This record gives sequence, structure tokens and C-alpha cells, in this order.
Amino acid sequence: MKDLGLLFLRISSAIVMITHGLPKFQKLIGGNFEFGDPIGIGAAPSLFLAVIGEFICPILIIVGFKTRWATVPTIITMLVAALIVHGADPFPVKEKAVLFLVAFISILMLGPGKYSLDKK
Repeated sequence: MKDLGLLFLRISSAIVMITHGLPKFQKLIGGNFEFGDPIGIGAAPSLFLAVIGEFICPILIIVGFKTRWATVPTIITMLVAALIVHGADPFPVKEKAVLFLVAFISILMLGPGKYSLDKK
């Protein structure tokens, strides 16, 4: 059951994350680089990094390819969201980022399980 639980955690967390990353990905490929600059590197690089953390890496996590490595950009993105973007907000506003953070740190620590490309 542990491996089924890891599969469920990986797929469900990553699919929900993709719903946040897809609009950013569409914005990026559409050439609209208007985006926040929470860490001071510029709007376009911030958007590009958010797309990697919220869209590209979750796809890798779903299939279980380089899973532990793929969680790192997503974890960093959620740290920025929780601590910088929503740092001054009340907890209910940053709660979603914290929940994603917990889920992806768990995947990093536990690995993808046997139902993944990493185990094939």
C-alpha cells in the first residue's frame, strides 16, 4: 500500500500544481511576460522559473522521472510563494502554498515509489 500511497500523493499533488502552472505556461508561450518579481530577478525570469516549478516539474513528478530532482524547483517555488509573495499575508492566504510545500517535501524525502519511471 505504501507504493500506491506514494503514487496517489505524486499524481494528485502534481495535477493540482499543474492547474496553477498551466496559465503561466500559456502566458509564457504567448509572449506575455507580465509577472511579479518577488526575488528581484525581473518579471520574465520569474515567470520562466514559476513555469518550471509549477508546470514542467510536476509533469516529471506525475510520471515519476527524476522525481526527487523534479521536486526541488517546485519546493523552491512554494517557498517563494509562502514566504515572500504571501509573507505578510495571514496564514489562510498562504495555506495553499504551505500544503503544496509539505506534499512536495514528502515526495522528495520518500521518493517516487515503485510505480514510477525511476523504478523501471
